[in-house]
Amino acid sequence: MRNAALAVLTLVFSLLFAPLAQAQAPAPDPVQATAGVTAASPSAPVPVPEPSEKALRYYRSSNVLWAISTIWGLLVPLLLLFTGLSARMRDAARKIGRNWFFTVVLYGILFTLVTAVLSLPLDYYSGFVRTHAYGLSDQTAAKWWSDAFTGLAIGCVFMALLLWIPYLLLRKSPRRWWLYSGLAALPLLILLLLITPIAIEPLFNKFGPMKDKALESRILALADRAGIEGGRVYEVNKSVDTKTINAYVTGLGSSKRIVLWDTILAKLSPPEVLFVMGHEMGHYVLGHTWQLVLLGTVFALFGAWVIHRTAGELIARYRARFGFTELADVASLPLMILLFSIVSLVLTPAILAFGRNVEHEADRFGLEITRDNHDCATAFVKLQQENLSVPRPGLLYKLWRSDHPPLGERIDFCNEYRPWETGAPLKYGDKIKGPRS
Repeated sequence: MRNAALAVLTLVFSLLFAPLAQAQAPAPDPVQATAGVTAASPSAPVPVPEPSEKALRYYRSSNVLWAISTIWGLLVPLLLLFTGLSARMRDAARKIGRNWFFTVVLYGILFTLVTAVLSLPLDYYSGFVRTHAYGLSDQTAAKWWSDAFTGLAIGCVFMALLLWIPYLLLRKSPRRWWLYSGLAALPLLILLLLITPIAIEPLFNKFGPMKDKALESRILALADRAGIEGGRVYEVNKSVDTKTINAYVTGLGSSKRIVLWDTILAKLSPPEVLFVMGHEMGHYVLGHTWQLVLLGTVFALFGAWVIHRTAGELIARYRARFGFTELADVASLPLMILLFSIVSLVLTPAILAFGRNVEHEADRFGLEITRDNHDCATAFVKLQQENLSVPRPGLLYKLWRSDHPPLGERIDFCNEYRPWETGAPLKYGDKIKGPRS
C-alpha cells in the first residue's frame, strides 16, 4: 500500500533462479564470520562467505514472491478493464464530480483505493509477515498499518494532483500527447527529488542529527573532500521498521542531505561506514542522480509512445467489455498501466544493467576516496549477512531483479582495485580534494 504513492510516477515513468554458489556445508555463523574477516590482516583479501541456509530460503522465496507480484500487477488492471469496474468507477466519479476535472480527480482516488485493497494481502505478507518470519524486522503491526495508510493517503494526493495532466494532453493533442506527457516526467521527477527528503520521508520515520558526533565530523570531512558543500547528516530511526542496513545521499539544492539508518551505525564499524558514505557521495559527485532522471524521462517517453501506438486497437476490439471508446476517457487508466507495465518488464534488463554500472562506479569512487579495501569488503560481507543476500545469484535474477552488482562481485572488486599501490592514475582523482584524513 505504501507504494501507492508512486502510482502516477509509474505512468510517467516464476521462476526459481538457482544461485551459482550453493552451500555445500553449513554456513558459518554470521557473527563469527564477520569477526573473522574484520580481524584478518588489512592487506589480505576478504573471502566471500557462502550464503546461509536461511539466506538461500529467503532468496528462493523472494523470487517466487517477485513472480507472483509481477503477475498480480498485470492481473489487477486486466480485472478492472474486463469486468467493467473501471468504467463503473468513472461513472460514479462523474456523478459526484460533475465536471471533467473533478471526475478525473475522484476517479484517481477511487482507483488508488481499489487497487490498494486488491493488493493488501500480498503487501501485508511481503512487507510484514515475511520479514518477521525471516527475522529481518521487529516492526509492530500498528507501525506497519500506520505506514500503509500514510502511503495510501500520499498516493491519493499524487493522483489528485497529477492524473489530470496526461488526460488533459490527450484531450488537447490526441496525436502528440505521448510526447508532451513523456517530457512532463522531467520536471515531475526533479520536483519529487526536491520534496521527498523534506516532505515525504519524515512522514514514515524520525530524522534527527547523528548521535556520534566524532563520526559525523569524519563524514562531513569526507563530504568536503568529495566537493559536497552544505551537506547535512541525518540519522533515521529505521530500526523500528527493519533490521537491514542502508545509507544514502538524497535531495537537490537546499534539500540535499546525507542519511544513515541507525541500523547501519549499530552494525558497521566507523571505517566501514565511511566507505559506504564514500560510495553514496560518489552517486552525487558523478551526476548519477541526473543520469537516472534523464533515463526515467526517456523511459516515460517511450512507454507513453507504446501506449499511444497500441491502445487504440485494443480499445476498438474490447470497447464493449472495457466500457469506454477512447484513450482520453479516464477509465482507460488501467489499460495505460497494463501497457506501461509490459514495457517495463521488457526493458527491465537494460535499465538494471545501467543501474549496476552506476553502482559499480560509485564503489570505485568510494574506494578511491577512502583507499580502504579491507573495510570496503567487510562492509559488503556484513551487508550480505545482515540482509540475507546471496552473493552470486543466478543469471535471470541478475537480469530482472538486480539493480546493484551481486555482492560477491563487489567484494571481489574491493579486494582487487588498488591503482594507488602501483602509481596508476585514479579514474576520479580530479574529483577528490586533499589527502585522506
